[in-house]
Amino acid sequence: MPADRSAILAEVAEMLYAIRDHSGVDGEITMSTTFQDDLEMESIDVVSLAGRLQARFGDTVNFAQFIAGLDMDAARHLRVGQLVEHIAASVDNADAGPGRVGTPA
Repeated sequence: MPADRSAILAEVAEMLYAIRDHSGVDGEITMSTTFQDDLEMESIDVVSLAGRLQARFGDTVNFAQFIAGLDMDAARHLRVGQLVEHIAASVDNADAGPGRVGTPA
């Protein structure tokens, strides 16, 4: 069963509200919310988010590897939706188990 992106978005938004303590967050966090321009996140905020993701998803979601795979411009314009999609794909791949990726149900 595919990961529920709306549930993941809600969890990520909750993490982001806690990290930013609602400062710098105008309105609802959506899939199109950007980390830099909309949330004004600083590097310490990103580290905090990485820790929260690790606590919630364990080794299933490797946030550091995800960020490392982006060039500087892409990282600067990263949207919450891109992270949600990364989490969903990671969870889906973990649920498929080793050797089961692409195997028909």
